[in-house]
Amino acid sequence: MSVKQISVFLENKPGELNALTGVLADHSIDMRALSLSETNEFGIARIIVDRPLDTATLLKDAGYVCTVTSVLAVDIPHVPGGLNQVLNILSEAKINLEYGYAFLGGRKDSAYMVFRVADNAAATAVLRSKGIRVAEEGELESL
Repeated sequence: MSVKQISVFLENKPGELNALTGVLADHSIDMRALSLSETNEFGIARIIVDRPLDTATLLKDAGYVCTVTSVLAVDIPHVPGGLNQVLNILSEAKINLEYGYAFLGGRKDSAYMVFRVADNAAATAVLRSKGIRVAEEGELESL
């Protein structure tokens, strides 16, 4: 399964991320995860929120350029080598990772790693066949 991530394009200047998070706060949208990347001209804030489709509509109405993407949220055991185990499985299955970022999910024994891959269903099937838990649609919104 996959979860919804919103990629928001921001000008690369002071205050832009503050303005974005202000819009979310003003509308009682709870951010679960955030990843930032940048180029010289713009930045990309990748966010996972409690109401992704409502949030995307709200952000577009507020003048932001954003897209909704399906990504994997993989439950990584909080032990030495936990991430390596997952990466070995994906590597052996020849599944390429376009990007990834981590966040804590509220349990002390694990964290989530968000992965963008070409085929979410194939990656999910491979991981689950090896006993790795992948978050279900809507699961992260209820954290």
